[in-house]
Parts: sequence; structure tokens; C-alpha cells
Amino acid sequence: MIQNTQVLFRREPRGLPTVDDFEIVEKSISEIGENQFLIHNRYLSLDPYMRMLMGGGWTYSGSSLSPGDLMVGRILGEVIESKNPEYQPGDHVVGRLGWQTHAISDGSDLDFKLEPKQGIALSAYLGACGSTGATAWVGLKVIAKVSRSDTVLVSAAAGSVGSAAGQIAKAMGCTVIGIAGGPEKCRVVTTDFGFDGCCDYKQAGLSEQLANVAPDGFDVYFDNVGGEVLDAALPHLNKGARIAVCGVLSQYNNDGPPYGVTNTRLIFDKSLRIEGFVLSAHRDKWPSARAELEELVLSGRLKYRETIAEGIANAPAAFIGMLQGKNLGKQLVKLT
Repeated sequence: MIQNTQVLFRREPRGLPTVDDFEIVEKSISEIGENQFLIHNRYLSLDPYMRMLMGGGWTYSGSSLSPGDLMVGRILGEVIESKNPEYQPGDHVVGRLGWQTHAISDGSDLDFKLEPKQGIALSAYLGACGSTGATAWVGLKVIAKVSRSDTVLVSAAAGSVGSAAGQIAKAMGCTVIGIAGGPEKCRVVTTDFGFDGCCDYKQAGLSEQLANVAPDGFDVYFDNVGGEVLDAALPHLNKGARIAVCGVLSQYNNDGPPYGVTNTRLIFDKSLRIEGFVLSAHRDKWPSARAELEELVLSGRLKYRETIAEGIANAPAAFIGMLQGKNLGKQLVKLT
């Protein structure tokens, strides 16, 4: 009988999670039923939204985890047994099936069945060609409505979503500036990902850095972090600029009062439009986004980096490291 290793939510963290907030268990896989299939999970995606599901006052997606629940997360897996004619052994699938080595599905809980393309690694379908790239695509094209003449600012630019957002904007003909933490990440943002410039938020004077790198201001801000970085960016946005809020990474592990943005009057003064979004609200756009992202990867216009932990037992530590910014690009766990 196949054993399924799972990572469960044990308790609500106080600030930054610890490995003791998770529990690793072994469970036997039951027989698949009619129209079901068994998936052997190959990769697990670790993403900041998972921290919100662990509690602390967040209401992301209208639900949160309870002690004993399977940790939520997307996997890329391979069908190894099937009683469903639409899914055969050897098929690869992507879905939010949780932190586990195996899963049983009937297809209704999947994002898509993968049609691998030569030149694109399977792991990219959890990143640049998957939900990560699609999030960047939706934020730019649907929420911010980026046009070729725009100057675009992207925070967390060395991360998986931020790096994709900047490169998609560059492919559209925009001037793109990133914000990242530390000289090495800023180097990667400009050298590897092709941004036109990058500001280091870990250095003093972020507002001055933004003024120097883009004296004519920004038309679009793709925001992944909120907090003080958003505060610093607001004075440098042009009249009528659009802000797509993808996340508030700076606040996820804050166990004190939330940061209060001080420059909100500029939203009125500059007629700014600010809109938060989640990818699940735009499922109808996923196929179009994925097709374009595949083309960008194959053409070399969308490059990506991955930080890969080995083994599901290391998923909690990898997740905590990602929340601290220790990863470069997409944080994955190789399960097999």
C-alpha cells in the first residue's frame, strides 16, 4: 500500500512561522474510486499567500486553516493510476492539492492538465508558465492595463512574481525599474532579468533612489510588499498612475499593529487608481496567459530562477526561508 507523506497545519504562528507550527504525518492511500486517478506529486510550490491562511487576522480567500488541516499549496504531479478516461498514467497535472506526496483527484480540483513543450522544464508550470507568471500577467494587463509607453515600477523584483512582471512589461516595450533587497538581488534583477534599473530597499533613502532612477516618475506600480515601500513609491507616481496590489509581503509576519501608509492623500492628489487582486478571480484568463508565457520563455524574453528544496520534510523550513527573502525566484520543493 502506498504511503502518503503530508504536512499539516499545527498551530497559528506568532509572527514568523517556526517548524513547530507544522506537523509531518504518514497516511495510507485508499483505493481510487470510479472516475478518479492517483497522482504522484513531483513538485510543491511555496508562496506567500499560505502565510495568510495560517491566521493572524487575515481573511485571504475568505477562509483560514484549522489545526490538523493539510497545508494548502499547488503541486505538479504525474498520474500513476487512473479510472478516469480523461487522465492516463504519465499525464502531468497542476492543482492546489496541498503539501503531500500523493493525491487522489477526479479532475475537478485541478488547474490544468499539462501539455509539456520541448524547451520548458516541468517545474516552470508552477512558476513562470504557471500561477506565478499568470499572476504577473493579470496584474499588468487586466488590473493595471499597461501600455507600451509606460514606466513601470515593480517591488520584490527578484521574486517569482516580481521578476515575471518586469519581464512581461519589458516585452511589451515598457521601461521597468525594480525594487529588491541587497546588491546581489539588484544585480540579478538588471543583469539576468533585464530590468532597466533596480533600487535597494535595504539601503537608506529608497525615495531618493527612486527619484534618481526615474526622474519623470512611474505610470504603473506593481506592488508585492505594501508597507514602507508603498509609502516611498507613492510620491514618485505620475498623475493617473495605476497600482496593482498583488501582495503585502512586508506585513504577513507582523504580530504588532499593521503599518499605516502615511501618503494616502496622494491617491486623491494624483488621481491614482489602486486595486488589489487575486489570481483565482481571473480563471478565464489563465489559458491565454499561459500560452503567452510559454512563448516568452521559449523566445528567451522571460527568464526565471528557482530555489529548490529537496524532500517534503524540508518544506516548512523552505517556506520560512521564503518569507524571510532567502529565496531567489520561485521557491519549490522537489518531492521525488
